[in-house]
Amino acid sequence: MSERTIALVTGANKGIGYEIAAGLGALGWRVGVGARDGQRLAEAVAKLRAGGVDAFAVPLDVTDDASVTAAARLLETEAGGLDVLVNNAGVTGGVPQHPGDVDVATIRAAVEVNVIGVVRVTEAMLPLLRRSASPRIVNMSSGVGSLTRQSASTGEEQTGPLSVAYAPSKSMLNAVTIQYARALAGTGILVNAGCPGFTATDLNNFRGVRTPQQGAAVAIKLATLPDDGPTGGYVEDAGTIPW
Repeated sequence: MSERTIALVTGANKGIGYEIAAGLGALGWRVGVGARDGQRLAEAVAKLRAGGVDAFAVPLDVTDDASVTAAARLLETEAGGLDVLVNNAGVTGGVPQHPGDVDVATIRAAVEVNVIGVVRVTEAMLPLLRRSASPRIVNMSSGVGSLTRQSASTGEEQTGPLSVAYAPSKSMLNAVTIQYARALAGTGILVNAGCPGFTATDLNNFRGVRTPQQGAAVAIKLATLPDDGPTGGYVEDAGTIPW
């Protein structure tokens, strides 16, 4: 592995993902910018480099096996390995999502990216992460995935709007995070889920109250945990989120 820390951030050409890449780059890390849109990817990498970040492009569609395999191979050849994986790429799945008025394709789209995509990328990157001295996996979840909050409150400030696709996909991502944390216990690979808060991005038509930079803070914190740091957690800026 390189003496410099190498990170991969998926869905990093804009919004929270871009700010995660910028924040990790500001630490002196080398950052792979994962995105599926070639033009936006090139623009994001150029902007990061102009800001002093050692960024490089990683063409990556988390829903495509061949694309993910190629991304892992590129990290090996371009950077020599991988220390930190931030699974940030996510979608709402589409609308409507109200129970009683939803197409199963909407649910499938959310799960394909938010859950299966995370598993697909994580599986491909694990061989590289196992070679790292301080490997970390950060899964960008959401507080709306909390079953405790969903069952205890009807207020959208706690639960978000009624959603039978996006919110359940994040609940499943939380469960996946726990499974990886259990499987990798004792290996040094710390696996945690983080919530960025209600951040203004195109995912919510910029209705959020937090900036993408603020939303990126939790991922940066989890990516830089010490070797004796926690694993299997679900956190936001204010602390632990109830499952």
